[in-house]
Amino acid sequence: MANASGSTAAKPSRRYALLIELALAVGGFAIGVGEFTIMGLMPNVAEALNISEPQVGNVISAYALGVVVGAPLIAVMGSHFYRRHLLLMLMAFFALGNIASAFAPDYHTLMVFRFISGLPHGAYFGVASLVAASLVPSHKRAQAVSRVMSGLTIAMLVGNPFATWLSQLLSWRLAFAMVGGIAILTVILVFIYLPLNRQEKRNSPAQELTALKRSQVWLTLGVGAIGFAGMFCVFSYLAPVLINVTQVSPYWIPVAQAAFGAGAIIGNIVGGKLYDRMQLKGVGWLLVWCIAILLLFPLAAQSLWSVLLICVAIGTMVSLSPALQTRLMDVAADAQTLAAASNHAAFNVANALGPWLGGIAIGAGFGWTITGYVGAATAAGGLIVFFFAYRQQQRHG
Repeated sequence: MANASGSTAAKPSRRYALLIELALAVGGFAIGVGEFTIMGLMPNVAEALNISEPQVGNVISAYALGVVVGAPLIAVMGSHFYRRHLLLMLMAFFALGNIASAFAPDYHTLMVFRFISGLPHGAYFGVASLVAASLVPSHKRAQAVSRVMSGLTIAMLVGNPFATWLSQLLSWRLAFAMVGGIAILTVILVFIYLPLNRQEKRNSPAQELTALKRSQVWLTLGVGAIGFAGMFCVFSYLAPVLINVTQVSPYWIPVAQAAFGAGAIIGNIVGGKLYDRMQLKGVGWLLVWCIAILLLFPLAAQSLWSVLLICVAIGTMVSLSPALQTRLMDVAADAQTLAAASNHAAFNVANALGPWLGGIAIGAGFGWTITGYVGAATAAGGLIVFFFAYRQQQRHG
């Protein structure tokens, strides 16, 4: 019988499945460092390239835009590839994009290379999630997805703080070079551990596009694109908040990143378990939690210890990721590659929207901590979209 991944092959042993998940998680670690480290290096990049910090926010948004464009495009065009082959190509391309970013000579070139680096992000996570779901019983899919996503959260806990600290000592370019190296390691691990499944169901591009006809797919993507923007709004400007509001040394930035990463690991585990238990209702409760902690951020930013605690809490917003990823598998029917990849496109719409809205509010003179209130407003917007999705599901089953 076909499972959520669309594969009919027998499941591997638990030990071998964990090795596959580990290989895929290393790719998530590379993507996590590549996506988030620049947020901690915002003052360094701005000084090195002689640009403003909101312009560095545009570099972050360029990467996010690459994810938004690349995720659905690659998912559709690559739907006839075996998943093993597609994962290898995506991570090799990601490695090249980040190595090129390390050598970008100016602001505009860096913008282009960050856009290119973002193209394989969503498709990689989408395909990796489908592979993970195929390895376990159906009632444990969200937890399997969260294990693959653990690479992303471990990057937030360990990879980003380390890359930020090392880059502060040497050069911000080193962070992107490291990401390229980790991506090459992922290619090697996936090649070794993930076998080629020739019984795997593959779709045509036309079949994948049927996901776009499903209103629940669009509503789920809307929850992620709007509701998740608050986390990126706050996290993108965390470094200048620490320097200008909390008034601590820049060397506390990696510590705050690690606090955020600790919260992300907790949220990743909780999000998978909560969705396996509560399904769509769990998403609603997570959004309520997000609104509450974002409203507290401006107050907590006034002292070092409270800002570190709120960074842990904001990191738990990552709990939305495995929940929404598995939700898309549930509502996409036979077009799961596009739906699963589009989840990360939606999150990176949030990654573009959050820093952009935060930058507008900061530029208007509302201060650095306005990002908390802007973020709470976007999380509330995500909750409104959730209610539409929930009501439609109740009406139509």
